[in-house]
Amino acid sequence: MQDQIKNLFVEHLEVAKQSAEKLEDKIAQACKIITDCIKSGNKVLLFGNGGSAGDAQHIAAEFTGRFFKERKSLPAIALTTDTSALTAIGNDYGFERVFERQVEGLANAGDVLIGISTSGNSENVIRALKLGKTIGCHTIGLSGRDGGEMNEYCSPNIVVPSPVTARIQEMHILIGHIICSEVDAIY
Repeated sequence: MQDQIKNLFVEHLEVAKQSAEKLEDKIAQACKIITDCIKSGNKVLLFGNGGSAGDAQHIAAEFTGRFFKERKSLPAIALTTDTSALTAIGNDYGFERVFERQVEGLANAGDVLIGISTSGNSENVIRALKLGKTIGCHTIGLSGRDGGEMNEYCSPNIVVPSPVTARIQEMHILIGHIICSEVDAIY
């Protein structure tokens, strides 16, 4: 058991090292887009499925609550939290449209959409990002593996260099915390 625990730590640290080397510029780009959005009076909408839904909620809570320091609440919404909207839209339009319909109703030009998908290919995430681009939203992706279809709809798409879902998710929350730290530095 201890060997397995040690191996998982080593694997995590290797992905973190590769991510730090490969993703710094894209993370900085995302931080600038998000801080400019908030300074302009716009909001951040986040979404994903499963663990990525949890990450969306976690990051949104850091914005509306606080991260490190006391500051005013900042406009961020996780589109994964309204069970009535998720189930109604899923029932009436199909699960592939649960985020797209919310983006249609809530997003404005200049807002930032952050789509989270370890594969980069989740249809409901892709559909929301695609619509967001047509509305005039900035679209940022947190993905893994090869970035999938999100590469086409996100600028930047921050692709964690790993095929392992757990390692990708660990880096996504670290990247989310880095973004929150940069936002805290501005406010």
